[in-house]
Amino acid sequence: MSDAPEFIGRYRVLREIGKGATATVYLASAPGLDQPVAVKRIRFADRARDEGKWNRRLLKLFQTEWQIVRRLDHPNIIKIFDMKVEEDCAWLAMEYFENVPLERFCNFERMLPIHRTVSIVFKCCMALDYAYRQGVIHRDIKPANILVDKKFNVKIADFGLALDIAKKSETDSTFVMGVGSPAYMSPEQIKGYPLNQKTDLYSLGVVLFHLLSGRLPFRARNPAQLIYKIINQDPPSICQLNPDLPEGLDAILRKALEKDLYSRYRNGSEFAQDLSAVRYQILDEDYVPPDTAHFSSLRKMAFFTEFEDVEIWEALRIGSWREVDAATLLMREGEEGRNFGIVIEGEVEVSLDGRRIGILGPGEAFGETAYLDRYTGKRTATIVSASRLIYLEIHAPALALASEECVEHFRERLVSVLVQRFSQANRRLAERAEASMLAGSVKNVAFELTLVEDEPPRGG
Repeated sequence: MSDAPEFIGRYRVLREIGKGATATVYLASAPGLDQPVAVKRIRFADRARDEGKWNRRLLKLFQTEWQIVRRLDHPNIIKIFDMKVEEDCAWLAMEYFENVPLERFCNFERMLPIHRTVSIVFKCCMALDYAYRQGVIHRDIKPANILVDKKFNVKIADFGLALDIAKKSETDSTFVMGVGSPAYMSPEQIKGYPLNQKTDLYSLGVVLFHLLSGRLPFRARNPAQLIYKIINQDPPSICQLNPDLPEGLDAILRKALEKDLYSRYRNGSEFAQDLSAVRYQILDEDYVPPDTAHFSSLRKMAFFTEFEDVEIWEALRIGSWREVDAATLLMREGEEGRNFGIVIEGEVEVSLDGRRIGILGPGEAFGETAYLDRYTGKRTATIVSASRLIYLEIHAPALALASEECVEHFRERLVSVLVQRFSQANRRLAERAEASMLAGSVKNVAFELTLVEDEPPRGG
């Protein structure tokens, strides 16, 4: 707080309430105003090489937000009162809204009750519908730009990338591509096509998907792969990722995330109407918060080291948390079945033809061979609990419907487990086998390469 100014324009600074990469937000008061305001200030960088361009971009964001939002008057859109550009900074005075960004609730362990999520997105639909009727497209709808307070009142903020339809220019798409959020962009926005209100509805569909499932509909290891998926692939079924959701949400999200503009929602009001119909199918008291204790147990295990948090939640969703007594038969050799288990607490005995071949403890997988063998799917060993046992049973049919990333991580980890066990089995066989007659007599063959300069061509 030591570097906070006493005044910004006519506003007396009370305290700092937020800070980002380019702007600082202060709580402030002003003469004649009963309520405090939030003042967002950017300080221009030194006039070094390339900084002038960055300053102009920041200033454009501020000016766009000021010019557009001052025209809008909607309960779910943040209000802006004042704006000024000074020599070394620019600032916006806006409505103070004690809030947290919606992105806080995009993690699976912090997911909101379904009825609350639907209600928030319903309000956003109506706000975007109103904005478009005033000639405004937001173009950067994402959880970070949607604010909620303790009573779940909603405000859409950050109209810096907004498009005024009456004044759009050829450079607008390029500008957004450089600053926007690719994971929430519509296919037409990524392609740089002309935009209408449907691009905001697509982005809001991505937000709804994220809030309901704890993950994005399209995920990738690099931006190029992400862009390819957004343009070419269909999103997964939301009800397969979260079976607790009413089926109507699947159809709503398919329509919101349509790549074909003619098949997508025409306006926010139509989107809101469908959400309203589903909202009455949801009983508020049915909400059960996720069990974070189970998540914490898996997060600590070496088996799940390469899994992202959202994939561990996905594993818990498609699996079953089992507790059994000692001497309980879990799998029998020769039987068909492709489910497999991960030991959480206790041990299991692995046997073949009535002979013990191993004991597996916490963090180890069992039954993986039948899962990986897509041709026979038969058990190659008998598995019995050697003590009181807690394990996570992964259902093969459910895993087949999981996200690509989750399936890939399970297969990679199980193949690694299988390779290590084959290696251990080979070592045990080697301890009982006869000495090799050839391995010790093979001579190492080395090649030495020497670079020789080419002779100059002879004159003919």
